[in-house]
Amino acid sequence: SAMSANRRLQRLEAQLRESAPPSAFIKGVASNANTSLGLISILPEVQEALAQGKAVVALESTIISHGMPYPDNLRTAEEVESIVRANGAVPATIAILDGVIHVGLSPENLSKLARLGPAVRKTSRRDIAQVVAMKGNGATTVSGTMVVAHKVGIHVFVTGGIGGVHRGAETSMDISADLTELGRTPVCVVCAGVKSILDIGRTLEYLETQGVCVVALGTKEFPAFFTPRSGFPSPGTVASPQDAAAMMRSQISLQLSSGMVLAVPVPEKLAADGQVVEDAIQQALREAGERGIKGAETTPFLLQRINELTSGRSLKANIALIRHNAEIGSAVAVSLARSNIPRGWEPASSRSGQASSGRVVVVGACIMDSIA
Repeated sequence: SAMSANRRLQRLEAQLRESAPPSAFIKGVASNANTSLGLISILPEVQEALAQGKAVVALESTIISHGMPYPDNLRTAEEVESIVRANGAVPATIAILDGVIHVGLSPENLSKLARLGPAVRKTSRRDIAQVVAMKGNGATTVSGTMVVAHKVGIHVFVTGGIGGVHRGAETSMDISADLTELGRTPVCVVCAGVKSILDIGRTLEYLETQGVCVVALGTKEFPAFFTPRSGFPSPGTVASPQDAAAMMRSQISLQLSSGMVLAVPVPEKLAADGQVVEDAIQQALREAGERGIKGAETTPFLLQRINELTSGRSLKANIALIRHNAEIGSAVAVSLARSNIPRGWEPASSRSGQASSGRVVVVGACIMDSIA
């Protein structure tokens, strides 16, 4: 009967009201932290900065576990965090350890991650729930880092380079989840462009399809990771980190729900020789094909092989561009923090005691029991 259907709707509404808000799963952010289920743990330094509206910069962990060998990875991670602090922001390296998502790593956890290296699972959005449920260790990719950063209210994320459309994707369909994440998660990703092992032109086309704001810093040409020039024009240009922050603030204020790529060219004096790198890429791609290397293993193999073929020059350029990106990203975060981002657009996890406003009850096409 109609009365029975109304009672069912009332019960459904009551269940939704009683549901725990997302903040219940995050330690230290909400007032109900004591009842936290412990899915996300925020380092006290990061927690305090977020609570006070200070600049925080998210850092991924795949670059530590899969991007370079130990101890170069640990040394670089420590240096990048120090650069972020020196430029007025708080670093928040994101990783999953023993099934807990960490936003900010202690020195001990940072060392643990670096030593584990490739034994840690590369963790994209797709993999987060599985790694957490299995109480595993996960190094977050660009995609995975963006998801977590947005959930805790971090708007700026620094990395080396984003993933993209792989060369030969017209037959393999190998396209990084980073690109779709950028289309649906409002985080500014500061990088040295698309990794040059990828198809840069098709990646830029895909980002356009996803509605992602892409700008290069101080140049009209999109950078190519190891080198400052790719031969492809950048969709947009900004003159300073402050201009990039103003653009990101507009993205947030307009609630566009999409991310932003700030492509920062590696300084000319620190760049690798473009032709040497391209020759190494072509050889590494051939070897990857001969060995049948595919999927998530492709990028780590290519980067390692290119480093070997360039006698370490590509790794030096990689480390240099990450440091440079950390400086620029910190300046963006500091400027953004000073601009008083509208609180109405903060993730529900950062608003104490409030349920998510994103819950929707769809009424229609109900199955109703009736007695004639």
